[in-house]
Amino acid sequence: MVDLKRVRKILRPYRVEDGKDFRLKDHDPADTAGLDLDKEQAKEILRDGIAMLREQQDMLYAQDRWSVLCLFQAMDAAGKDGAIKHVFSGVNPQGVRVASFKAPSSKERDHDFLWRHILELPPRGEIGIHNRSWYEEVLVARVHPEILDGQKLPPAVKTKKIWEERLEDIAGFEQYLSRQGTVVLKFFLNVSKEEQRKRFLARIEEPEKNWKFSANDVAERRYWSDYQSAYEKAIRATAAPHAPWYVVPADNKWFTRLVVAGVLATTLADLDLHYPRTGPEAMAHLQQARNELE
Repeated sequence: MVDLKRVRKILRPYRVEDGKDFRLKDHDPADTAGLDLDKEQAKEILRDGIAMLREQQDMLYAQDRWSVLCLFQAMDAAGKDGAIKHVFSGVNPQGVRVASFKAPSSKERDHDFLWRHILELPPRGEIGIHNRSWYEEVLVARVHPEILDGQKLPPAVKTKKIWEERLEDIAGFEQYLSRQGTVVLKFFLNVSKEEQRKRFLARIEEPEKNWKFSANDVAERRYWSDYQSAYEKAIRATAAPHAPWYVVPADNKWFTRLVVAGVLATTLADLDLHYPRTGPEAMAHLQQARNELE
């Protein structure tokens, strides 16, 4: 049985809902909240969390009132794919949809930067997972401003304030979603530069991981400080009670997965989910159907 009160206490340091004084350097990528678990212990706790998620997701789907949107952002090799795979492995795939966003296509560049993400928003009753999100437009594009040249923006809107304006638009859009019944959860998997180096080397040295490696990954490491600054600015500008960031320590994969599962479990538990209640008229129809079947 999952102790949600204890889980909330563990999660509290990683939740950011007021970015005013947020500093990324205050968050340790190797933190495990004092937990010292071996792999089997971590797997057992995760299984319990997934079992709870399965029950909550079933009620979310049946109730058909809320939708949940999970945004995953991270540096390369931080473990986004693994976290998504392990945390959502036991839930009903009918009620979960995953969208992975690569570089925009020419068609997508002919629209505003939110357009392709809006197309993938989850309907009521479902959990949507965005593997990378609209934040790429204030992270990668900010580190590599030449990307803006391919977006066909009118010169009048491509000013020095474009990043602050985009962050303002994102914050406003996330507030809009929350007012429409979409719960927005944002996860930044915070991996250290040294741990990333080790994982890149493993991808090169282990044949079964070669497919994960790209030379571009190493090239992007040269911009590590720029990315850290961009993430800090994004979190400062968009963290809010209705759309919190979770800065998840990512140097230990088992802890990363427990935190993500814990966030989902506690968030869904707070939504007062329940199966639709049957009124007198519907009960009468059920009894009539039962009599006919018997």
